[in-house]
Amino acid sequence: MSAKKSPSKKGVVKKSVGAVKTAKSSVSTAVKKKSAKRSAVVKISAKPAAKKVLKPVVEKVTAKKIIVKSEEKETIEKVAPLKRARKVSRKTLPSVVTPPPVIISDHPKSRVKNILVSQPKPVETEKNPYFELAKKHSLNIQFRQFIKVEGLSSQEFRAQRIDITEHGAVILTSKQAVDHYFRICNEMRITVPETMKYFCINEQTAYYLQKYIQYRKRKIFFGHGTILDLVDVIRKNRAEKFLLPCSDVHKEQIVDFLDDVKITFTKATFYKTVSADLSDLKSLAEFDLLVFFTPVGIRSLKHNFPNFKQGNTRIAAFGHATAQMVKTLGYRLDIFAPNPQNPSMTGALDAYIKEANKK
Repeated sequence: MSAKKSPSKKGVVKKSVGAVKTAKSSVSTAVKKKSAKRSAVVKISAKPAAKKVLKPVVEKVTAKKIIVKSEEKETIEKVAPLKRARKVSRKTLPSVVTPPPVIISDHPKSRVKNILVSQPKPVETEKNPYFELAKKHSLNIQFRQFIKVEGLSSQEFRAQRIDITEHGAVILTSKQAVDHYFRICNEMRITVPETMKYFCINEQTAYYLQKYIQYRKRKIFFGHGTILDLVDVIRKNRAEKFLLPCSDVHKEQIVDFLDDVKITFTKATFYKTVSADLSDLKSLAEFDLLVFFTPVGIRSLKHNFPNFKQGNTRIAAFGHATAQMVKTLGYRLDIFAPNPQNPSMTGALDAYIKEANKK
């Protein structure tokens, strides 16, 4: 018998390696087929669902974007000018401190007939709200100025050590400022140069300059009642050194404004506000209501009538500083203006008298 030849070791190894490779390839092919089937299943099952779910979402999002863009465009067109105005006001306006709330007395309201207003008597031919108020409620309204303005002497002005000639522009806030500026210049023998620039708070003050200079041959600028109206023209002339003639009780807001816009200026006191002589008024007991507009007016009341007992006499004050002075000097505040309902003093008086006289 012939014995079978045993396979060599190399042949066995080759066969085993080939079997392993075949097995591996078959396994990998099976895995690939399986994964392909799964991915196909996922793709087939997810594709229609994605179309149904995602399509409306995309449409909504794009629609929202269009709406937002259009709204933003409209908003920008409407708000842009306001933002520009606010930007200017922030640069020009000084920081404003909110005053404390004004506390008005709840003193019982009795009938009002006689009123004393601490202002000069207006011309009767002109239309005046106080005359209309008197006619409406059958009131007796008298006018008497509690304060007066006195100009500083040239010696008092020199004590401030201010050289008027080194200023190329002057800011005039009232006719009194105009009068006392030229008076001091005349007393100190200062010739105002023709190149002087005048910045007036309003048109009336600007035209009042004709009393002292030839209007047409000068550089004159004016606003509409506030210093803020002059912000642009003052900035254009920032190279000039400004002079601000004022009283000893001037409004600090103008000074804060000039500091805020970084203008070189000198604040100079040309006149002062003092208590008027009220010796012709024997008593205030005949008046049911006293009306004041400045803290100096309240101090004049205390100065001229140190023994005044308020009792049933009502006191009306215009402005927070005046109202505060009423409280400081120990008086009772019954009427305050301006307030949200009545921006004017005559409006506040009208509302009070309606309630007080309805009985």
